[in-house]
Amino acid sequence: MAQQTTTSSSIPENAYKELKPGEEYRPIMLPEQTYPEVTLWSVTWGLVMAVLFSAAAAYSGLKIGQVFEAAIPIAILAVGITGVAKKKNGLGQNVIIQSIGGASGVVVAGAIFTIPALYILALPASYFQMFMASALGGFLGILFLIPFRKYFVKDMHGTLPFPEATATTEILVAGEQGGKQATVLVVSGLIGGIFDFVFSAFGAWSEVITSRMFGWGEILSDKFKMVFKVDVSAMVFGLGYIVGLKYAAIIAAGSFLSWFVMVPLVYEVGQYLTIPLGATATKLIAQMSPEEIFRTYVRQIGIGGIAMAGIIGIIRSSKIIAGAFSLAYKEIVHHKSGDERKTIRTQSDIRMLWVVILILLTAIAIFIFFVIGVLPTIGQAIVALLVVTIISFLFTTVAANATAIVGTNPVSGMTLMTLILSSLVLTQIGLSGTTGMVSALIIGGVVCTALSVAGGFITDLKVGYWLGSTPKKQETWKFLGILISAATVGGVILVLNQAYGFIGDKAMVAPQANAMAAVIKPLMSNAPTPWVLYIVGAVIALLLVILKVPPLAFALGMYIPQELNTPLLFGGFIAWFVSTRTKNDNLNNARFQRGTLIASGFIAGGALFGVFNAFLKFIDQQWPFGYSGWNNEQWAGSTNGEIAGLVMFVLLFAYALWDSMRGKETNS
Repeated sequence: MAQQTTTSSSIPENAYKELKPGEEYRPIMLPEQTYPEVTLWSVTWGLVMAVLFSAAAAYSGLKIGQVFEAAIPIAILAVGITGVAKKKNGLGQNVIIQSIGGASGVVVAGAIFTIPALYILALPASYFQMFMASALGGFLGILFLIPFRKYFVKDMHGTLPFPEATATTEILVAGEQGGKQATVLVVSGLIGGIFDFVFSAFGAWSEVITSRMFGWGEILSDKFKMVFKVDVSAMVFGLGYIVGLKYAAIIAAGSFLSWFVMVPLVYEVGQYLTIPLGATATKLIAQMSPEEIFRTYVRQIGIGGIAMAGIIGIIRSSKIIAGAFSLAYKEIVHHKSGDERKTIRTQSDIRMLWVVILILLTAIAIFIFFVIGVLPTIGQAIVALLVVTIISFLFTTVAANATAIVGTNPVSGMTLMTLILSSLVLTQIGLSGTTGMVSALIIGGVVCTALSVAGGFITDLKVGYWLGSTPKKQETWKFLGILISAATVGGVILVLNQAYGFIGDKAMVAPQANAMAAVIKPLMSNAPTPWVLYIVGAVIALLLVILKVPPLAFALGMYIPQELNTPLLFGGFIAWFVSTRTKNDNLNNARFQRGTLIASGFIAGGALFGVFNAFLKFIDQQWPFGYSGWNNEQWAGSTNGEIAGLVMFVLLFAYALWDSMRGKETNS
C-alpha cells in the first residue's frame, strides 16, 4: 500500500476534551491511510532503547526506590535520532520505538520490587528465575490489558487525563517540527550523569547531607532522635520535578511523619525499657540511632499503609474488573458470529480469540516454569498458577486506571498484597521456610511484572490512539520489547549484587524489595509478625482517604528513607515555580516543558552513569585495577564533605532553575 504523509503537524483540538454527541476524534495519522510504523529502523532503535533504559531504570529503582518511566526520555531520543537521520514520515516509527523501548521501565519495576529480596533473605537466586518471571509476567500484562484498550483509550476519551501519555504525545508531535529538544535532554543528561558519577565514583563530596553537619543538628539527633537528611543526587532531584510539587509534598509529608513524629515518639516511649521491644529488635531503644528506630519499627507502619492503599485501589476499580469477562466474551462472540465488519486501522487489536489462546499458552509456560524451577510438586504449581492468573487479572485494571489518572502505578502496594495472599495460600498447602519464601517471591515477581507492564502499556496505547498508530502493531511488537528488557534486567541485577549488594550500609537501598522481604520472612518462617504496626499503617491509609489525600504516595513516603524523599520537594518546587511566574500560560508552559526535558536528562544521565559506575566496580572486583581506591570515602563522610555536598546541591538547583526559565514561547 502507498505510504502517505500526515495531514497535520499538530494534535487535534479535541484530543484532550470529552467529545460532544456525534463528534469524532481524528488523529494526526488518518485512519484511512497507511504510514511507516514497523520498520527495521523503528524495531532496531526500540530494542536499543529497551536495553539501555532497562539498565538505567534498574539502577534507579534499586538505588532510590523509584523507577523512572522511560517513555518520555525515549520519545525525546527517538525524535532526535529520527531528526538527525532526516527520516520522512517518522511519527509512526517513533511511536513504535517508544513502545518497544518503553518495555524497559515497566519490566524493571516488576523485577526489582521482588527479585532482590531473594538476595536480602540469603535465598537461592538464578538468572533463569529472574528472566522467566519477568518475561512471562510481562506477557500476562499485555494480554490481560488488550480487552480493556478500547475502554480506556477510546470510550473514556477526554475523561481520564493520562498525564504521562500527554507529555509523550506532545514530544512526538513536536518532533515532526525538528526534534531540537533532544539537545536539551543530552546536555542535561551529561550534567546530571557526571554530577552523580563524580561523588559516587570518586567521593568528591557526600551524597547524603544531614543536619548533623551543624552542632545543633548533632544535639537534636542524640537527644531527640530527630535528623533531617537530603540525597544530593541529580537523578532524585530530577524525579521530583517530574512528580510535581503536589505529590512530592505528599510523599515528603509521609516521610516527615515517620522521622519527625514517629521516630521521636518511639524513643520517648521506649527509652526507659530494659529489654528490646519486639521480636525483631536486638538493641534497646535507648541505644538506637534515629535510623535504627526507623528500620526496626516505623518502616513497618509504612508497609501496612502501602498494603491498605492497594486494597483501596481494587475496591475503587471493582466495576471495571467485574465487566472484564463480559468484554472478553462479547469480543470472542463478535468475531465468531461472522457479523464482524472491517475494523478501521486505528482500532484494530489482536483478535480476542488469539488473545485467549496466547493467555492459555502463557499459563502453560508459567506452570512448566513453576514445576521445573520453583515448586516441588505439581499440585503446588497448579495452586501457584491460579494465584498468579487470578490476581494479575483482577489488578490489571487497577494498574491501568491509576496510570491513566495520575500517571503512577501503585504496583508495589498490590505486590505486597500478592505476597501476603500467596504466602497464606502456600502455607496451607504445606510450603514454608526457604522453599516457601522463594516460591512466594517468584509468584510475586510474575504478578508484579504483569501489573507494571499493564500500567505502562496503557500509556503507549493512548499515545498511539492520539497520534493514529495501529494498536495491533503496538501490541504485537511489545512482546519483543518485554523479552529483551527481561533478559537485560536479570543481568543488571546480578552485576549490581556483585558491585554493591543488597545488605549492609553501602548496599543498594532496594526499598520495595526490602519491604517484600520484611513481610514474607515472618509469614513463611512462623516468626512473630508485627501485625500491630501493619494495622497502624492501614488505619493511617484509611484516614488519608477520608481526608482525600492519596494514601499510596503518603505511605511510600513513610516507608522510603527520608534522604530519598526530601529532594523531591526541591525538584517539585522548581516545577511549580517555573510554571506560575507569569500570567502568560504559553510562556509558563514553555518553561515547564524545558524543565521537563532537563529533569528527564538528570534522571536518565544519573541512572546511566550509575550503571557505568556499577560495571566498573564489578570489573574491579573480578580483576583488580585499583578503581575502588579512587573513591575518597573518608572525605565524603566527613563534615567538610557534607558541606561540599550542600554547596554542589545548591549549584545544581540554581542551574536547573536558570535553564528552565530559558524556555521561550513559540509562535504557532
